[in-house]
Amino acid sequence: MSSGPASTPGHAGHDAARPFGTVLVANRGEIACRIIATLRRLGIRSVAVHSDADTGARHVSLADVAVRIGPAPATESYLSVPAILDAARATGADAIHPGYGFLSENPGLARACADAGIVFVGPSVAALEAMADKITAKEIVAARGVPVVPGSTGRDPATGRALDDDALALAARDVGFPLLVKPSAGGGGKGMQVVTSAGDLPAALASARRVAARSFGDGTLLVERLVARPRHIEVQVLADSRGAVVHLGERECSLQRRHQKVVEEAPSPLLDAATRARIGEAACEVARSVGYEGAGTVEFLVPADDPETFFFIEMNTRLQVEHPVTEMVTGLDLVEAQLRVAAGEALGFAQEDVVLRGHAVEARVYAESPARGFLPATGEVLALHEPDGAGWRLDSSLTEGLRVGGDYDPLLAKAVAHGADRAQALDRLDRLLAETLVLGVETNIGFLRALLADADVRSGDLDTGLVERFVAGGGVPSDAVTESDLVAVALFSLARSDAHGVAPRATGPWGADDGWRLNAAPRPRRVVLLAPTDEPHEVTVTGDVSDAVVHVDGGPRPGAARRAALMPVVGHAWRLVVDGVGEAVHLASDPDGSVWLARGDRVVQVAVPTRAERLARSAAARRDASDRTDGPVSPEVRAGMPGTVVAVAVADGETVAAGTVLVVVEAMKMEHALTAPHAGVVRLTARPGDLVRRDEVVARVEPEPDDAAAPAPADEAVASDEAPAPDDLADPPGPPPMPRPQADIPAVPVPSHTPGAP
Repeated sequence: MSSGPASTPGHAGHDAARPFGTVLVANRGEIACRIIATLRRLGIRSVAVHSDADTGARHVSLADVAVRIGPAPATESYLSVPAILDAARATGADAIHPGYGFLSENPGLARACADAGIVFVGPSVAALEAMADKITAKEIVAARGVPVVPGSTGRDPATGRALDDDALALAARDVGFPLLVKPSAGGGGKGMQVVTSAGDLPAALASARRVAARSFGDGTLLVERLVARPRHIEVQVLADSRGAVVHLGERECSLQRRHQKVVEEAPSPLLDAATRARIGEAACEVARSVGYEGAGTVEFLVPADDPETFFFIEMNTRLQVEHPVTEMVTGLDLVEAQLRVAAGEALGFAQEDVVLRGHAVEARVYAESPARGFLPATGEVLALHEPDGAGWRLDSSLTEGLRVGGDYDPLLAKAVAHGADRAQALDRLDRLLAETLVLGVETNIGFLRALLADADVRSGDLDTGLVERFVAGGGVPSDAVTESDLVAVALFSLARSDAHGVAPRATGPWGADDGWRLNAAPRPRRVVLLAPTDEPHEVTVTGDVSDAVVHVDGGPRPGAARRAALMPVVGHAWRLVVDGVGEAVHLASDPDGSVWLARGDRVVQVAVPTRAERLARSAAARRDASDRTDGPVSPEVRAGMPGTVVAVAVADGETVAAGTVLVVVEAMKMEHALTAPHAGVVRLTARPGDLVRRDEVVARVEPEPDDAAAPAPADEAVASDEAPAPDDLADPPGPPPMPRPQADIPAVPVPSHTPGAP
């Protein structure tokens, strides 16, 4: 790789006419937006498809034409081959680009395209089928001299049938522990389970088989040796219909959590030039082994302590999520390259023409809550800022007003930065993340910035377990609110109430809600706030929000007063001044009565409950207290996020021990096992297939009679500990009652699959 192709960054090195007239993008989210951008640059008419859940999505507005293909469930829309083909015929599409996830590696779509006379932007049906089965793929590449990870084939060599659990247990004994259980079909880490002992194997097999059958329609499993301190390194290949195959260097994807990539970069800081050439040639040989055409990625495991050794894992027969880092170091547009190869054009350059310039790093921005164990997050995008800058790009699906639900993959955007070297690329990526603002939906942006600042990440000493160690070591930023946060939220709430609150109780100064009193100092106004930990805080504000005396928790006390002001700037931007120190903040309120605050490098959500909601919470807390066992643990088991109940592990009325798995909820790539908070009798309120909301009760664990606390008298009234407070912040109209606090029950994550996930 001594010299670069004759192209400018973002182009595939061709000056030919547009390869197609109309291309349908059979995908959604940021990858659909990314593909449409290239289609627009090439002058190709773009067709978007969307489900009912995505009617207002960004990719729909960017495309020249948009077609509804069904309701929200992916099986009835994005995974429906007939719906995709009908949309292509209706819009006169010459080709279909599948993006990644959904149908991108589905031979059925490629076959249907061929039958309909529509070009499938991807490899042949034969190549898709060969590489879709990990067992077959390993056999094919091993025959070509490419090293593979030792392990079982997943099939009985005599009958060709998939191994059952007993046979896999025998194979596992030969492979040895620790090992990896993997679905034969599919990819992207979905369903993979690390097993450290024979006793853990049955549960891992059951979970992996369930995920594989539901996600890929094939429950075949295999077991492989777990490579010590592995680094995940993949090679981008391009091949045309004339037999030319080149590689575009490697990407390091070792920063993963639960087998899902978080940060990727190109080139790898581990490989030297000789190893880069060898692993690149091995990837090209994998592509040749199936007559591959188009863009594909060959994935390898490399022992961190033996970087000259590598093992084939699988080939992804599609565009990868992390393809932008390769584009940034090669100057190629991989989507354009896919389109031109699909149109029958030659690559136009050889291996010796490829050069890697500088370094690029990508971070995946997910809708998730790191402080809550990375549970998926949902909500409405209330405020958004996506910065422009030299040396970076942001591939995003976000728009203000977008509703982020739990139907699809939680990937919101990809932040990518390029630099002359790795240090500059990391610095630019941190700056890009720092300037990106999303209010209304929890994201992992703060976590990404903390991870990128880690000493091992900065030095390039990576392996696939680093992120988990970083999390276990306290690397997740706290979502605890500070006193200044509470001051900002209280002032913002009062400013909104002053501008848009309820009608005054009287006219003139008597109706003002600023605490003014005749011949007396202004009366303080009280705002009760709930932090993410459900801890209540009382803030009293005396005076106007542009010049106020504020007390937090406890009311006016000598020495506790703070002088504060909050002044609007533009849009969601405000200027906060506390005790003479000013700073820029961003604030927005959601329909559920919460205020979102971006301050410094933190985003926090603080609830502003109405008086009725506070009384309801107080009553609920008293009811829970009467049902509790010896500790402060609620008997209610609640879903930690919106999702679908995929398994119920116990029977209604069954006696269980503390920690017993009761219900498994799936949302956005993950299965979350909800466990019993204490021993007792289970009362189920959810069944398999039920859709549940965040904090919805799925079960109760009632203490057994001998251990139960004495119940409160049936006629005992539930009293409120809140006295009337006429100076409370006026209740905004119409918010729903605030849900009761979730029980402190850990959700045990198990890797899973959500349609459309890469």
